[in-house]
Amino acid sequence: MKKFMNKAASMVAESLEGFVSAHDRLVVFGSNRKFVRRRNLTPGKVAIISGGGAGHEPMHIGFVGLGMLDAACTGHIFTSPTPDQIIAAIEEADTGAGCLLIVKNYDGDLMNFEMAAEAMTGRHRIETVIVSDDIAVPGPPRSSGRRGVAGTLVVEKILGAAAEARMDLAGLKALGDRLNTRIRTMGVALGGVTVPDTARSTFVLDPDEMEVGVGIHGEPGLSRQKLADADTIASMICNTILADIDLQNADRALVVVNGFGGTPTPELYLVYNIVRRLFEAEGISVARSLVGTYVTSLDMAGLSVTLSLLDEEGLLFWDAPVSTAALQWSSAKI
Repeated sequence: MKKFMNKAASMVAESLEGFVSAHDRLVVFGSNRKFVRRRNLTPGKVAIISGGGAGHEPMHIGFVGLGMLDAACTGHIFTSPTPDQIIAAIEEADTGAGCLLIVKNYDGDLMNFEMAAEAMTGRHRIETVIVSDDIAVPGPPRSSGRRGVAGTLVVEKILGAAAEARMDLAGLKALGDRLNTRIRTMGVALGGVTVPDTARSTFVLDPDEMEVGVGIHGEPGLSRQKLADADTIASMICNTILADIDLQNADRALVVVNGFGGTPTPELYLVYNIVRRLFEAEGISVARSLVGTYVTSLDMAGLSVTLSLLDEEGLLFWDAPVSTAALQWSSAKI
């Protein structure tokens, strides 16, 4: 294994130092360097806080800034941030209107964010939105059910914009829960993840194999299949998503094609072109698109497709200005 690093144990801390230094116009470290927050917090606005293990960058730290997150807590690679990190973020980011926690549906994230919220009961008003957009894992949207993956980006962007528009805590919670029912994601990998601590790949594929239904922690997927061409892979992903989402009374859609860290950009755009054509053939109006590497699994060669069905309010908040390290646009349609 070859990595640009000093020691595996210090890699996350050193990376965070570099991130804050590179984007010091937008972000700063919070108290005792337990989290990253917006340089300028807005009094009277609900604080949007998220986080997770390192290895998924630019999520979540890359989404801290105007129009998205107020703070993000980072754990060790593929490990949830600790409750004390989350508590520190709540204490510093809440400027009086309360905090909304956006949590990916993984056991460690759920447990630690819940412990932090309980510890802050009586001192801060807190609500939680659990993201569970991964259709590769069956079951109810709890820890034993569907994982939170690239759809988390969509939830963070829309709720961040809504908070910027001064939506209150109850409204943000309701909007987030509504969004979660309208977002579906599926991922496919062509290779495993090389984790710095172990120097081993999390799974190994033969040259003619692909892993279908992968998450973002290097875990194997739902099934191992023979490698197919891009048309076949995209069709499988789209058909699986369409079979799982209610298109009745659907408004317009946002399609995200997300790279896992080791997939070249031309391949992402190639797949996007196929996916858009397939969705539109089913009568879905693709109104917005996002293609790139945003929710990663270190160096995994793979990608995911996210379909988000958005009403006018959702589109308005998606289009709203954002200024973060990973996403930046003015009030133009993206």
